[in-house]
Amino acid sequence: MKMFLSLVKFLACIPAAFAAFGVTTSGSNMVVDSGAGLVTTINTSNGDITSILYNGVQLQDSSEFTQLSSGLGSATVTSSVANSIAVIKITTSTITHYYIVRSGTNTLYIGTYASAEPSVGELRLIARLSRATLPNGNVNSDVNGGTAIEGTDVYLVNGVTKSKFYSSIPFIRDQVHGVTGSGVAAYMIVPSVSYESSSGGPFFRDIDNQGSAQQELYWYMNSGHEQTESYRVPNFFGPYAIAFTTGAAPSASLDTSFMDSLGLQGYVASSGRGTVTGSYSGTLSGVAVTIGFKNSVAQYWVAGSGGSFTRTLMKPGTYTVTLYQGELEAGTGTVTVSAGGTSSVTLSNSLSVPSTIWSIGTVDGSPVGFLNADKIQTMHPSDSRMSSWGPVTYTIGSSSVGSFPMAQFKDVNNPTTIKWTASSSQIGARTLRIRTTEAFAGGRPQITVNSWTSSAPGNDYAIPSGTLVAGSNTIQINTISGSSGTVFLSPNFVYDSVELF
Repeated sequence: MKMFLSLVKFLACIPAAFAAFGVTTSGSNMVVDSGAGLVTTINTSNGDITSILYNGVQLQDSSEFTQLSSGLGSATVTSSVANSIAVIKITTSTITHYYIVRSGTNTLYIGTYASAEPSVGELRLIARLSRATLPNGNVNSDVNGGTAIEGTDVYLVNGVTKSKFYSSIPFIRDQVHGVTGSGVAAYMIVPSVSYESSSGGPFFRDIDNQGSAQQELYWYMNSGHEQTESYRVPNFFGPYAIAFTTGAAPSASLDTSFMDSLGLQGYVASSGRGTVTGSYSGTLSGVAVTIGFKNSVAQYWVAGSGGSFTRTLMKPGTYTVTLYQGELEAGTGTVTVSAGGTSSVTLSNSLSVPSTIWSIGTVDGSPVGFLNADKIQTMHPSDSRMSSWGPVTYTIGSSSVGSFPMAQFKDVNNPTTIKWTASSSQIGARTLRIRTTEAFAGGRPQITVNSWTSSAPGNDYAIPSGTLVAGSNTIQINTISGSSGTVFLSPNFVYDSVELF
């Protein structure tokens, strides 16, 4: 009996044997087995993933499936296996979508070629996973059980606001995001090069996750969510991947070099790409520097450091190059990339840098440091966790930058008032510069300085001589617009900085 129990204990310590690597088809089910614990089932009539078994645990939701956009409707699904790589090819008249599995690897590699934008107006991969198995997503986007308070996008859940949009992260920082459960996890991996066919640049952001009846894991290749430039279609999007683990997040350094020889439609191998090196100067000390590249076919970016940068794996072509001071466009140039070659470009800050009398905020293209700027990306402005929006009175020399509002809503915190005591040498004809990052419903600033009101809104306001006085001055910044709206949907704008010179 003791020998039998010892044998049972010994056998329990041996890892479970996995089925062999390969692809099998039965009826409308195409089953892809990694041979290491990941078994994926694809519907051969439409390309939906209907089952994801990882170490015997079902991760796929049973009622909603993993699919491109909102589903392809119908598609032709084929498979091939060679050199321990299984390629599942899903085609429609405008889409060629690939799921790729390597023997012994529990990662679903993905690539998408689109010759036209899907009819839903956005290109995305959405994995609709089992909430019971993978309950832990981004807490800010878990809307399950909530009540809609703004369209069907923002919900009130247990007294706080949540939205799928609050899962978004700027592309430049969004390489790995995922959902987890007990001993299981699914992570979307998007290497930097994989954003090349997307739109919006390094600081654009889009939905990563929504917790509802399902646990939804996304990669948005493009969308109309505050679209800033034209879509780059037709094009190959990716490669990207969903990695399945026992919990730990995978590295963002996804090795996709094996895909160079797979003949994927629209895919450009590393041998067909080039490199750009360069230098930059004149940016503010202490502010992050990013260099962006774009043309109608591709976009790239890289962080600058110590006045230099190198960007690899770029498609051949001529690019507009942008020097970003923080998130603010500070300089431009052009560069031409050739396959296998290295090109260079020199950039400098061309922003006007006046000698200021005083300033509020940092000229960096963002409201970082202002009131509620630390919260606005993860909650609705009406959320009880927000600090009071005001209206705010800001006193030069004594108020903290953190008390100045990051946004000004016509129906909520209008106007913002600045109090300033000037010396005789600081008066006369001056300029007030108000930099903004974005606006809603045509909201824009107009100023009143003491008894003088600017005639038209803009960025630079020329204050006439005789307006400012030695002593106490009051500057009011008002939100004006020809459009209407109420509360936080009233016309508004977001501050970057305010300077007087």
